[in-house]
Amino acid sequence: MGGRGLLGWLKNLGEAIWTVGWALGVTIRTWLSTYLRTRRTFTHLYEYPERPALLAERFRGFHRYDLRECIACERCARDCPVGCIYISKRRVEGRKGFLVTAYVIDYTKCMFCGICTENCPKDCIKMGRSYNLSCYIRNGCIVDFAKLPVEIAWGEACLDAQVVVESACVMEPVHPGPQQVR
Repeated sequence: MGGRGLLGWLKNLGEAIWTVGWALGVTIRTWLSTYLRTRRTFTHLYEYPERPALLAERFRGFHRYDLRECIACERCARDCPVGCIYISKRRVEGRKGFLVTAYVIDYTKCMFCGICTENCPKDCIKMGRSYNLSCYIRNGCIVDFAKLPVEIAWGEACLDAQVVVESACVMEPVHPGPQQVR
């Protein structure tokens, strides 16, 4: 530390200015030595969203869920470390098993770890390859797979925010489950 009074304060001020200037000089030298005129921004380089992004082989995107096979054991909801999977079911008279009335994944909480997919006895939930669920409201990130059309829920068609919003108006599940066929 500098001395006391005005002289000490001026010495500290000068030292601070010199330190900031030296750090800025290091930054500018590094930037100039690595600057390439041909390098462009990420969106120019990969032409996103016109062309889809290149995904790694083991990429874990939004889930795929097969309502046709689910036995409503709730194993995935119990295994989820953040508790973002909510399942509601009801017993149907005259048949074995349960009817899944709601299978909701809250993607504002999900960390895409894939633990929910590992212990499913029927392999009805898997990690998908879709990555874009852009929307302006948080409710667009809360997906009820029981209300989505089966081909979208299983990943045969694109999952997007518009489909999620439209599925919020559906009152009953789109498929009765593994024992019945509509």
